[in-house]
Amino acid sequence: MFVLAELEYIIRVEPRRFGKDMKREVRDELNRKFANKVLHSVGLCIALYDITRVGDSYILPGDGASHTKVRFRVVVFRPFVDEILVGKIRSCSSEGVRVSLGFFDDVFIPHQSLQHPKRFDQEEQLWVWQYESEGEPHDMFMDLEEEVRFRVVQETFVDTIPKDGQTSS
Repeated sequence: MFVLAELEYIIRVEPRRFGKDMKREVRDELNRKFANKVLHSVGLCIALYDITRVGDSYILPGDGASHTKVRFRVVVFRPFVDEILVGKIRSCSSEGVRVSLGFFDDVFIPHQSLQHPKRFDQEEQLWVWQYESEGEPHDMFMDLEEEVRFRVVQETFVDTIPKDGQTSS
């Protein structure tokens, strides 16, 4: 569920921070840049774990800030396939169920992956698991805020950056 990812990044430190502790400035800038961000094909960065290497700093022409190449490790949330997770139902639609893990709200369970037999109740806007017990049918509603366990079937990273020529309206 949580892994360490090693990354490399060029940190820009503004001149007003030159008199301060460089390690602290680098650490603060890395946390500002990466904490609580999803990196494509890496996962959700939780926090900086450690800094493994700090390169030389350079001041580029026309820019008074220093630029430093830094190698570091971050704690990343990246569930593995077949892992069982626990979350709360946030919303339901005819396409499936959206689940929150508390710190991560972008879990989607498509209707094809829900327990069989099931149906979507249009009036309640909830999924219903229809199961039999002792020969009698029972309906179990998947209510909002209800805790559910689910198995990770696939991880998908969706790039939300507009492609060339596209603009947001």
